[in-house]
Amino acid sequence: MPLTISRRAQRVKPSPTLAVTALANRLKAEGKDIISLGAGEPDFDTPTHIADAGVEAIRKGYTRYTNVEGINELKDAVIAKFKRDNGISYERAQIQVSNGAKQIIFNLAMALLDAGDEVVIPAPYWVSYPDMVMLADGIPVTPQAGPEQGYKISPKQLAAAITSKTRLFLLNSPSNPTGAAYTRAELRALADVLLDYPRVLIGTDDIYEKIYWGKEPFASLLTVAPELYERTVTINGVSKTYAMTGWRIGYCGGPRELINAMNTIQGQSTSNASSISQRAAVAALAGDQQCVADMTRAFKQRHDYIVAALNSLPGVSCLESAGAFYAFADVRGAMRNLGLRDDGAFTEYLLNQAGVAVVAGSGFGCNGHIRLSFATSMDNLEKAIERIRAVLPEQQKARTA
Repeated sequence: MPLTISRRAQRVKPSPTLAVTALANRLKAEGKDIISLGAGEPDFDTPTHIADAGVEAIRKGYTRYTNVEGINELKDAVIAKFKRDNGISYERAQIQVSNGAKQIIFNLAMALLDAGDEVVIPAPYWVSYPDMVMLADGIPVTPQAGPEQGYKISPKQLAAAITSKTRLFLLNSPSNPTGAAYTRAELRALADVLLDYPRVLIGTDDIYEKIYWGKEPFASLLTVAPELYERTVTINGVSKTYAMTGWRIGYCGGPRELINAMNTIQGQSTSNASSISQRAAVAALAGDQQCVADMTRAFKQRHDYIVAALNSLPGVSCLESAGAFYAFADVRGAMRNLGLRDDGAFTEYLLNQAGVAVVAGSGFGCNGHIRLSFATSMDNLEKAIERIRAVLPEQQKARTA
């Protein structure tokens, strides 16, 4: 009898970002010279004072189960962070600590959505959002925002996307994959739309909050629209800010009833996040923040280089971003020059001909683009651009039947 896989599992796909990284690693292991610009994680080591806190936790025996929703010391550090940085007040019962911000969002979807509920996810979007919604039997609705509008949806688009079935709006700013960040005025305008739909909850994914160089200070949605407090979950984590991707700590603050339901979901799946990682996260949030400024400065320098370099390539254009560590390049002209059908074929071409691994924009809901991570050395970025330039023709090839 053949093995039958659930329809739930069949309707989702593997993460394209993880797939590209795995492929690049496999090719490297086979001896091929590959520059991988696919992984979305800082290339810096976890700062010493944070790593030392993890080591101390092991030596002091903090190696047992904790509360499902996180230790009180970390919840208090999260509460202090939200108050200090975002002007948002939470109590311990409103905080969840999880195995990365990804699990926070998964818990949210599982706790909130019933079959057929719709979730508005602006495109381009992080690759996992729609699939997590589908795993919870929800339906992703993805209004498109292209380069002509800075990859940010308008209030009119948001209003048009909301229906009687809409249950959740997911907002990621600064964005993966584009690095675009909504201004305070833009957030206020979106909030004014959401106020007309009291059944719609909001999840704000602020994971790149600190990797930011926008023209005005970063703002979370609740910072500019506190009247949405009772139906907003503010999501963040230590992975990107403190180069702690492998430590797997995300956190959120939100309505008590919803957090309780999310805790139940987590309690029946993974239970608590690593006890050791939680102790390290306390040191990250409550300790010296100079390491964050130093890493962000390096990311900004790389951003400035890679955006200018991409814009110098034939058939490629790239907008400046306000944060994160990705360049999202429009390669439709280069695709035409090469006679390639889509951005998937374009990424295969770069991998095979230039030895450079990037992620196709279609995985983020935006065809004709590629995402390059500049969370790597300047030397790697310069070599990658040289390789790409060498395989991009200046003139359009004649199309074949």
